[in-house]
Amino acid sequence: MKILLGDFNEKVGKENIFKPTIWNESLHQHSNDNGVRIVTFATSKNLVVKSTMFPHRNIHKYTWTSPDGKTHSQIDHILIDRRRHSSIPDVRSFRGADCDTYHYLVVAKLRERLAVREQAAHKFDGERFNLRKLNELEVKEKYQIEIRNRFAALENLNGDNVNRAWENIKENIKISAKEGLGLHEWKQHKPWFDKECVDFLDQSKQAKMQWIQDPS
Repeated sequence: MKILLGDFNEKVGKENIFKPTIWNESLHQHSNDNGVRIVTFATSKNLVVKSTMFPHRNIHKYTWTSPDGKTHSQIDHILIDRRRHSSIPDVRSFRGADCDTYHYLVVAKLRERLAVREQAAHKFDGERFNLRKLNELEVKEKYQIEIRNRFAALENLNGDNVNRAWENIKENIKISAKEGLGLHEWKQHKPWFDKECVDFLDQSKQAKMQWIQDPS
């Protein structure tokens, strides 16, 4: 899948000749020189302009605002292979994202079906034993005795059923490890994004929205 995205400084219009590549939801009525270039490029590479294909409100289409807040343009775009274009079900801009720029954050939703390898489909059961305890001589000897006793009891079982024999062996190893070594304790990491960060982020968002509503 080929995806091309960026600030192309191009306005794509709604000219009928461009509709197979851009459809009919562009913010602009007429294309500028860069707009013609990007459509020509997309057509030559069998791409489509996805950012002009969704019927959003204009405030969710424009991606750049002039410093005086009076001029709005849709000049940041996302292109994708024509035959894979259904993999992007939506594109829009988000005015509230604080990017420290006159451009707005442009977000595309992407969906793709990925082949899952058979061996990757098995789920981890969540149990991990504390193998470091085997470095302690007393624990190691106790674990060895536990394993030896359990396997001695298995010698009298009927070995005709291989699957059942394997299940017994596996279960005895797990029980011995659980009792002799215990489970590995996962470390709880202290979150770095604390309430102070959240408060500063809220202040930044409020200032950004005030600037959007009144650029003066």
